[in-house]
Order: sequence, then structure tokens, then C-alpha cells
Amino acid sequence: MRVFRSLDNLPAFKNAVLTIGTFDGVHLGHQFIIRQLKKMAQDCNGETILLTFHPHPRLVVNPDDDSLRLLNTLDEKIELLEKYGIDNLVVIPFTKAFANTRPEDYVKELLWEKFHPHTIVIGYDHKFGKNRKGDIQTIQSFSDELDFRVIEIEKQLVNDIAVSSTKVRKALFEGAVDKAMKMLGHPYSITGQVQEGDKIGRTLGYPTANIQIEDKNKLVPADGIYCAKVWREKDQSTHLAMLSIGLRPTINDKKIRSLEVYLLNFNEDLYGETLKVEFYKYLRSEKKFDSLENLVKAMDKDKEATIAYFKN
Repeated sequence: MRVFRSLDNLPAFKNAVLTIGTFDGVHLGHQFIIRQLKKMAQDCNGETILLTFHPHPRLVVNPDDDSLRLLNTLDEKIELLEKYGIDNLVVIPFTKAFANTRPEDYVKELLWEKFHPHTIVIGYDHKFGKNRKGDIQTIQSFSDELDFRVIEIEKQLVNDIAVSSTKVRKALFEGAVDKAMKMLGHPYSITGQVQEGDKIGRTLGYPTANIQIEDKNKLVPADGIYCAKVWREKDQSTHLAMLSIGLRPTINDKKIRSLEVYLLNFNEDLYGETLKVEFYKYLRSEKKFDSLENLVKAMDKDKEATIAYFKN
């Protein structure tokens, strides 16, 4: 997959079959659109192009609204779109000036002049341009003059898929990571760097890696204990793991939310490394125990449950 992070110096595309969207999560609905895009490109001997935006438009248009949580960082989105077979990804730098583009200019100066599309695949409810006044009718009004096809993703089709980024976010906020995985078609993941913690886990027989998440807009699932897998960037290895999200109430009085992972059958130093954590199943809520001994007993049970889950 070719990735372009600017609209400058784009190559000439062959019979471009193009779609536009944030594609947050690259969930089953997005994957359906990608499959349709690939089939159309194959039929016209062309190539697929996906236009997305960075930062997310809401973060630019409503900078004071800190409520948005995203399923993917840009790097994660790129990795998933490559996995699902897009030929070309164009990341449009989203600015207030871009948001004020007249819808007519958006079609003629962006979609046509930059890509000369054979086909534009667009959602029935897609809005664009200044004050979000542009829609599928705007694009269709230029299709004869500029000689491209417009394919609408109908509302009924979207409803039949019954998947949305909003539904995935809701499941994750509730801790239902297995439900989210079914809608995504892949495990939800978080990538971050291991930072030094208080090392209490070592004294309990459960040395954990404290994951620092750099993107403040990245969605972190509900507090609790999870079955997980950890991918280690350093040696490309994968490990079964237990994951804890929360305030660690038994041993922590700082009220700082943390994400800690314990790798099963692993005893190497991970400080400074980059790990990707994949969420598979919610085990239990976070709880304050009356002693470290009882905390360890609960962790022993969590370990047994994690091994059993992946064994089955």
C-alpha cells in the first residue's frame, strides 16, 4: 500500500476507485466497503484509493470538546488498511481552512483534479465542505461533466451491516471487548511504550509492564482485568498476558489510572520497549482487597482463567 500524507505531488492514478471517510476502527462495515472498492477496481482494471483525514475533523472543528475517543491512532489505521488490501491511502491534513472549502471546490479541485476518479463510492449520509453543505447530490451533479461514476452506499445496506464506530466505542467503554472484537473483525489494541513503575508487582510474583499511551484521544476500555495478547516490537514475538486497567486500589493511593500487563511465562526486562496489547476478554472488575495475600490469590485465579480462555 502506498501512503501519501499530503495532496502535493500525487502520482497519476489508473482508473481510480475512490472513497472518503475517517474509517475509525476499520470495522466490519468499513471492511465491506473496502471489498466493494476492490471489486470495482478489479472490474475496471484500476486501483483503490481511500481518502482519510488527520487530525480527526471533530478535533479541529471543535477543539474545546475533549470528549472524542478514537479507536485508532493514524499508525494503527494505516496498518489495518494495508492488511485489508487498499492500494493507496491519502491522509489529508485537516485544518480549519480545509474545513471551509466550498463543496463545489471540494469536488472539482480535490476529488477531480487530484485523482481523476473512474468511480467515487460515497455513503448516503456523507457530508463535506464548508458548513458540511456538500453531500452525494453535490458529487453527482458533477459526474456527467467530469465523466466519473458515483456509487452510493445505501442506508439500508449500512443498517444491515449493523456496525458503527460508535457501537464499538460503547462496547469498549463497557468492557465488552469480545463484543467489540466481533464488530471490528480483529481484536481491539493499544500500543505504547513501557515506562518504569513502582515495581510492586515483582514482589508479588507478578512483574508487570506499565504501558504509557501517547495519544490522549486513544480510547482506553473500562477499568478491570482482561485476557490479552502482547506483541513485542523488539523481536516480533507474541505472548499471552493478563491486563489490568484502573487505579490499583489495593496498593495505590495516588488515584492515577494505569494500564499494566503481565506476560505469562516471561521474565525479561521490557523498559523502554514498544508493546502492542490486544484485548480478548473481560475477566472481572477492579477490586480493593484487604491484604496483598488476597490480591495475589485473585491474580492466581486471573492467570488460570487467562490460560483456560486461550486454551479453549
